[in-house]
Amino acid sequence: MEPTVFEKYPPAESVIDSSLADTRLGCYWIESIADTAARYPVLPGSRIADDVVVGGGYAGLWTAIKLKTEHPDRRVVLLEAKQVGWAASGRNGGFCEASITHGESNAESRWPNEVETLRRLGYENLDAIERFINEHKLDVDFERTGQLSVANEPYQVEWVGENPDPHVEALNAEQVQQRIASPTFLAGEFSPRENANVHPAKLAAELARHAHELGVEIYENTRVLRLSGQSDEPLQFETNRGTVNAERAALCTNVFPSLLKRYTFHTVPVYDYVLMTEPLTDEQLAAIGWSGREGLADMANQFHYSRLTKDNRILWGGYDAVYFTGGRIRAEYENRMETHRRLAKHFFTTFPQLEGVKFTHRWAGVIDTSTRFCAFYGQAFDGRVQYVAGFTGLGVGATHFAADVMVDRLEGRTTERTQLEMVREVPLPFPPEPLASIGINLTRWSLDRADHQGGKRNILLKTLDALGLGFDS
Repeated sequence: MEPTVFEKYPPAESVIDSSLADTRLGCYWIESIADTAARYPVLPGSRIADDVVVGGGYAGLWTAIKLKTEHPDRRVVLLEAKQVGWAASGRNGGFCEASITHGESNAESRWPNEVETLRRLGYENLDAIERFINEHKLDVDFERTGQLSVANEPYQVEWVGENPDPHVEALNAEQVQQRIASPTFLAGEFSPRENANVHPAKLAAELARHAHELGVEIYENTRVLRLSGQSDEPLQFETNRGTVNAERAALCTNVFPSLLKRYTFHTVPVYDYVLMTEPLTDEQLAAIGWSGREGLADMANQFHYSRLTKDNRILWGGYDAVYFTGGRIRAEYENRMETHRRLAKHFFTTFPQLEGVKFTHRWAGVIDTSTRFCAFYGQAFDGRVQYVAGFTGLGVGATHFAADVMVDRLEGRTTERTQLEMVREVPLPFPPEPLASIGINLTRWSLDRADHQGGKRNILLKTLDALGLGFDS
């Protein structure tokens, strides 16, 4: 196998040691608003509501806002097991992308007849998010910066220019270097409309604030244990704090166990790891350029993603996507120094001119991966319960689209969104253990080999591609 650029040009171990010496295990985004974010009460006993939303992440918050806006007189209750935005919504990379399908190629392979429609709806969705943030003056550090995808290996250069999206501009090596200076960047593609950078924890907190001001009742530290009911009776949500009865519900539990048993195996938890630097000095920032503040990712199967914060820190994450045997979610999995050291190594290969920069924070988050790499939609109780999950790491923007879909379906509306094949189809589930672990780890190994063999995909990956299955890094 051929070594990748990160193996050919590694930094000295002392550089990595120094950069991580004072790093704390904790999410920078969440810590940065810890003293200002509002907190909400626990459920004070049993309640009767019109609509219940389970989950205080983006999908749940957008859905609650849309339900309450459409029906100001209805009682909308949001139940969150811990605190609003504490999980994926508060600890992601802060990329709000237009794609609702986890990228153009994913849409092409699964819904070729809908590609142009899905692309248009994705851009319209991001435009709607931007309008909402501006209209309601949400303080979320929103920047419509676009997305830069770079080729780090010669074989990836051949892919540049293949994207059918007319908004995507192909860049040669010189043009890429003018945007962001790195010795590893050989070519790239820039999509000016594809991405906005946002402070993810601020977005969750501001959406909760807006929902609360509309009259949505938000209850934190209220874990839903069970959903029950008959088709002609109110739904009953049993929580650790009491019971809530409601006519309708939206389940937005992301990576956590579905309250609907039929979707038990439709997602698996995959851990994604992140580093955050200290703020760059003016001289350090000048050394790498990045005046356009684009979102940044590379084209490998095991890809990195990066962006600048408002105070010019660099967030650097990705590459490793770790599934732990049994599909468990545990706090100790977030402390994986092996992966954080690998990320630091790759950072200084990418930006050797930043040698001496320190990382202040390292953390991890759990991604709800589905077999089709993007959100799927389910329902129960004759449509009175709507469910969404499986965002696979690209949910910051796609959750807004998902909320529109769920509200349409709860209202019984037939719209362009609800008629999409992507929305109507439910993907195949993952197999139970131990087959899940075996399959996922074999797929990850195959993806790594492809990155070391000029992008050539082995028989396993080709088979999964043909079946519309797989595992995304």
